[in-house]
Amino acid sequence: MTDNVKDRLVINSELKHLNLARHFIVRTIRKVNLAPSDENKIVLATDEALSNIVEHAYEFNKSGYIDINVEVTPKQFQIRILNGGRDFDLEKVKIKDIMEHVKQGKRRGLGIFLMRRIMDEVKYSFKNGQNQLILIKYLTTSDR
Repeated sequence: MTDNVKDRLVINSELKHLNLARHFIVRTIRKVNLAPSDENKIVLATDEALSNIVEHAYEFNKSGYIDINVEVTPKQFQIRILNGGRDFDLEKVKIKDIMEHVKQGKRRGLGIFLMRRIMDEVKYSFKNGQNQLILIKYLTTSDR
């Protein structure tokens, strides 16, 4: 059984810093010995979230911050991402049929679709000028 693990990384809102964030997530995943398939999925979901923040919340303004907090318990792997960019309504992005979406040449909204498919929960809130996105993957004993 994994002990609780908490870790935090704060980066500027620049695409070049996403690689640092990926390494941070991988390092945390490996501390708790998740399966390699889960590692790849969680990194992909996190990468999509961070890319969306840089592009949509900050509109590529490099002076913003992205505060990434990871907390792992025996039951879940949680990533809480905070930023001070423009707010966003996660519920407005819904794709009913991914094949039709792709066939129509739409590229927007796939990151959120992927996050929802990969993670067990995706929660978003905007409070006091700050966005909070929470990605949760529930763990079972077979995950490790």
